[in-house]
Amino acid sequence: MMKTDPRPPDARRPLRTRDTRWAAGLARTLLRTGLRPNGVSILSVVFAVAGGACLWLVSRGELPAIPLWLGAAVLIQLRLLCNLMDGMLAVEGGLRTPDGDLYNEFPDRLSDPLLLAALGYAGGDEASHLLGWLCACGALLTAAVRLHGATLTGTHDFRGPMAKPHRMALATAACLLMAALAATGSEMRPLPWILGLMLAGIAVTLVRRLAGISRTLRARPEP
Repeated sequence: MMKTDPRPPDARRPLRTRDTRWAAGLARTLLRTGLRPNGVSILSVVFAVAGGACLWLVSRGELPAIPLWLGAAVLIQLRLLCNLMDGMLAVEGGLRTPDGDLYNEFPDRLSDPLLLAALGYAGGDEASHLLGWLCACGALLTAAVRLHGATLTGTHDFRGPMAKPHRMALATAACLLMAALAATGSEMRPLPWILGLMLAGIAVTLVRRLAGISRTLRARPEP
Protein backbone atom coordinates (compact mmCIF):
# COMPACT_ATOMS: atom_id res chain seq x y z
CA MET A 1 0.00 0.00 0.00
CA MET A 2 1.31 3.45 -0.90
CA LYS A 3 1.58 5.77 2.09
CA THR A 4 1.56 9.51 2.61
CA ASP A 5 4.80 11.35 3.26
CA PRO A 6 5.27 12.07 6.99
CA ARG A 7 8.12 14.54 6.38
CA PRO A 8 7.62 18.27 5.86
CA PRO A 9 6.65 18.96 2.24
CA ASP A 10 9.75 21.12 1.65
CA ALA A 11 12.09 18.14 2.24
CA ARG A 12 11.25 16.63 -1.16
CA ARG A 13 11.64 18.14 -4.58
CA PRO A 14 8.15 19.11 -5.83
CA LEU A 15 7.46 16.96 -8.89
CA ARG A 16 4.14 16.78 -10.73
CA THR A 17 5.07 13.39 -12.14
CA ARG A 18 4.97 11.94 -8.63
CA ASP A 19 1.18 12.32 -8.66
CA THR A 20 0.61 10.71 -12.05
CA ARG A 21 -1.01 7.30 -12.48
CA TRP A 22 1.91 5.85 -14.43
CA ALA A 23 4.40 6.80 -11.70
CA ALA A 24 2.25 5.30 -8.97
CA GLY A 25 1.71 2.17 -11.06
CA LEU A 26 5.43 1.77 -11.75
CA ALA A 27 6.22 2.26 -8.06
CA ARG A 28 3.72 -0.48 -7.12
CA THR A 29 5.28 -2.78 -9.71
CA LEU A 30 8.76 -2.17 -8.32
CA LEU A 31 7.46 -2.81 -4.81
CA ARG A 32 6.22 -6.22 -5.91
CA THR A 33 9.63 -7.08 -7.36
CA GLY A 34 11.30 -6.51 -4.01
CA LEU A 35 13.53 -3.73 -5.32
CA ARG A 36 14.66 -1.37 -2.56
CA PRO A 37 15.03 2.43 -2.84
CA ASN A 38 18.76 2.42 -2.06
CA GLY A 39 19.29 -0.05 -4.88
CA VAL A 40 17.36 2.21 -7.25
CA SER A 41 19.57 5.13 -6.19
CA ILE A 42 22.67 3.11 -7.08
CA LEU A 43 21.07 2.09 -10.36
CA SER A 44 20.71 5.79 -11.23
CA VAL A 45 24.50 6.09 -11.15
CA VAL A 46 24.82 3.05 -13.41
CA PHE A 47 22.57 4.74 -15.97
CA ALA A 48 24.54 7.98 -15.63
CA VAL A 49 27.83 6.16 -16.19
CA ALA A 50 26.37 4.44 -19.26
CA GLY A 51 25.05 7.76 -20.58
CA GLY A 52 28.40 9.41 -19.97
CA ALA A 53 30.10 6.55 -21.80
CA CYS A 54 27.85 7.11 -24.82
CA LEU A 55 28.78 10.78 -24.88
CA TRP A 56 32.48 10.01 -24.48
CA LEU A 57 32.28 7.57 -27.38
CA VAL A 58 30.71 10.33 -29.48
CA SER A 59 33.80 12.43 -28.79
CA ARG A 60 36.03 9.59 -29.98
CA GLY A 61 34.31 9.50 -33.37
CA GLU A 62 34.90 5.78 -33.81
CA LEU A 63 31.27 4.63 -33.68
CA PRO A 64 28.09 5.88 -35.37
CA ALA A 65 27.04 9.05 -33.60
CA ILE A 66 23.25 8.81 -33.99
CA PRO A 67 22.67 5.73 -31.78
CA LEU A 68 25.13 7.10 -29.22
CA TRP A 69 23.31 10.44 -28.98
CA LEU A 70 19.95 8.65 -28.73
CA GLY A 71 21.32 6.20 -26.17
CA ALA A 72 22.60 9.05 -24.04
CA ALA A 73 19.19 10.76 -24.16
CA VAL A 74 17.42 7.57 -23.05
CA LEU A 75 19.93 6.89 -20.28
CA ILE A 76 19.64 10.42 -18.92
CA GLN A 77 15.88 9.93 -18.65
CA LEU A 78 16.33 6.52 -17.02
CA ARG A 79 18.59 8.18 -14.46
CA LEU A 80 15.82 10.69 -13.72
CA LEU A 81 13.26 7.90 -13.50
CA CYS A 82 15.40 6.24 -10.84
CA ASN A 83 15.53 9.56 -8.98
CA LEU A 84 11.74 9.60 -8.99
CA MET A 85 11.25 5.96 -8.04
CA ASP A 86 13.73 5.78 -5.17
CA GLY A 87 11.84 8.49 -3.32
CA MET A 88 8.45 6.97 -4.06
CA LEU A 89 9.56 3.54 -2.88
CA ALA A 90 11.07 5.03 0.27
CA VAL A 91 8.21 7.34 1.23
CA GLU A 92 4.94 6.24 -0.38
CA GLY A 93 6.10 2.61 -0.37
CA GLY A 94 7.15 2.70 3.28
CA LEU A 95 10.68 1.40 2.61
CA ARG A 96 12.66 4.28 4.07
CA THR A 97 15.93 3.33 5.74
CA PRO A 98 18.08 5.24 8.26
CA ASP A 99 20.69 5.93 5.57
CA GLY A 100 18.16 6.64 2.82
CA ASP A 101 18.92 10.36 2.66
CA LEU A 102 22.58 9.55 2.03
CA TYR A 103 21.65 7.30 -0.88
CA ASN A 104 19.21 9.91 -2.12
CA GLU A 105 21.82 12.69 -2.27
CA PHE A 106 25.27 11.25 -2.93
CA PRO A 107 24.51 9.36 -6.19
CA ASP A 108 23.30 12.63 -7.70
CA ARG A 109 26.61 14.28 -6.83
CA LEU A 110 28.28 11.63 -8.99
CA SER A 111 25.75 11.52 -11.82
CA ASP A 112 25.36 15.25 -12.49
CA PRO A 113 29.02 16.13 -13.13
CA LEU A 114 29.65 12.89 -14.99
CA LEU A 115 26.89 13.53 -17.52
CA LEU A 116 27.53 17.25 -17.95
CA ALA A 117 31.29 16.94 -18.32
CA ALA A 118 30.79 14.11 -20.82
CA LEU A 119 28.30 16.25 -22.75
CA GLY A 120 30.99 18.90 -23.01
CA TYR A 121 33.49 16.41 -24.39
CA ALA A 122 30.92 15.19 -26.90
CA GLY A 123 30.90 18.70 -28.34
CA GLY A 124 34.38 18.07 -29.68
CA ASP A 125 35.79 21.59 -29.25
CA GLU A 126 37.62 23.44 -26.49
CA ALA A 127 34.70 25.73 -25.72
CA SER A 128 32.38 22.75 -25.16
CA HIS A 129 34.97 21.03 -22.97
CA LEU A 130 35.30 24.08 -20.75
CA LEU A 131 31.57 24.78 -20.58
CA GLY A 132 30.82 21.14 -19.79
CA TRP A 133 33.17 21.20 -16.81
CA LEU A 134 31.81 24.55 -15.65
CA CYS A 135 28.26 23.19 -15.80
CA ALA A 136 29.40 20.10 -13.89
CA CYS A 137 30.91 22.27 -11.17
CA GLY A 138 27.84 24.49 -11.17
CA ALA A 139 25.58 21.49 -10.65
CA LEU A 140 27.58 20.52 -7.56
CA LEU A 141 27.46 24.09 -6.30
CA THR A 142 23.68 24.42 -6.64
CA ALA A 143 23.26 21.25 -4.58
CA ALA A 144 25.75 22.49 -2.00
CA VAL A 145 23.87 25.78 -1.64
CA ARG A 146 20.55 23.94 -1.30
CA LEU A 147 21.87 21.61 1.38
CA HIS A 148 23.66 24.37 3.28
CA GLY A 149 20.54 26.48 3.09
CA ALA A 150 18.53 23.62 4.57
CA THR A 151 20.87 23.43 7.55
CA LEU A 152 20.49 27.17 8.14
CA THR A 153 16.78 27.62 7.47
CA GLY A 154 15.27 24.14 7.74
CA THR A 155 13.93 24.45 4.19
CA HIS A 156 15.23 22.96 0.94
CA ASP A 157 15.14 25.49 -1.89
CA PHE A 158 14.62 23.64 -5.19
CA ARG A 159 14.03 26.73 -7.32
CA GLY A 160 15.54 27.05 -10.79
CA PRO A 161 15.70 28.11 -13.54
CA MET A 162 18.36 25.41 -13.86
CA ALA A 163 17.76 22.91 -11.06
CA LYS A 164 18.53 19.24 -11.67
CA PRO A 165 15.36 18.39 -13.65
CA HIS A 166 15.88 21.45 -15.87
CA ARG A 167 19.55 20.63 -16.47
CA MET A 168 18.77 17.04 -17.40
CA ALA A 169 15.86 18.10 -19.63
CA LEU A 170 18.17 20.48 -21.49
CA ALA A 171 20.87 17.81 -21.74
CA THR A 172 18.33 15.33 -23.13
CA ALA A 173 17.07 17.89 -25.66
CA ALA A 174 20.67 18.59 -26.67
CA CYS A 175 21.32 14.89 -27.31
CA LEU A 176 18.16 14.56 -29.40
CA LEU A 177 19.04 17.69 -31.36
CA MET A 178 22.55 16.41 -32.03
CA ALA A 179 21.14 13.06 -33.18
CA ALA A 180 18.81 14.87 -35.60
CA LEU A 181 21.67 17.01 -36.93
CA ALA A 182 23.84 13.94 -37.38
CA ALA A 183 21.02 12.21 -39.26
CA THR A 184 20.72 15.12 -41.68
CA GLY A 185 24.47 15.51 -42.11
CA SER A 186 24.37 19.06 -40.76
CA GLU A 187 27.63 20.73 -39.78
CA MET A 188 25.96 22.91 -37.14
CA ARG A 189 27.60 22.81 -33.70
CA PRO A 190 25.05 24.12 -31.19
CA LEU A 191 26.45 22.42 -28.08
CA PRO A 192 28.59 25.37 -26.92
CA TRP A 193 25.52 27.60 -27.06
CA ILE A 194 23.38 25.02 -25.23
CA LEU A 195 26.00 24.54 -22.53
CA GLY A 196 26.40 28.30 -22.28
CA LEU A 197 22.66 28.64 -21.76
CA MET A 198 22.80 25.97 -19.07
CA LEU A 199 25.69 27.69 -17.32
CA ALA A 200 23.87 31.02 -17.37
CA GLY A 201 20.79 29.34 -15.89
CA ILE A 202 22.93 27.73 -13.18
CA ALA A 203 24.36 31.13 -12.28
CA VAL A 204 20.87 32.60 -11.96
CA THR A 205 19.79 29.60 -9.88
CA LEU A 206 22.70 30.12 -7.48
CA VAL A 207 21.89 33.81 -7.08
CA ARG A 208 18.20 33.11 -6.46
CA ARG A 209 18.90 30.39 -3.90
CA LEU A 210 21.51 32.43 -2.03
CA ALA A 211 19.21 35.45 -2.01
CA GLY A 212 16.38 33.28 -0.70
CA ILE A 213 18.52 31.96 2.13
CA SER A 214 19.59 35.50 3.01
CA ARG A 215 16.00 36.78 3.06
CA THR A 216 14.90 33.91 5.30
CA LEU A 217 17.71 34.50 7.77
CA ARG A 218 17.15 38.26 7.82
CA ALA A 219 13.43 37.77 8.46
CA ARG A 220 14.10 35.86 11.66
CA PRO A 221 13.58 37.77 14.90
CA GLU A 222 16.73 38.83 16.69
CA PRO A 223 17.68 36.48 19.55
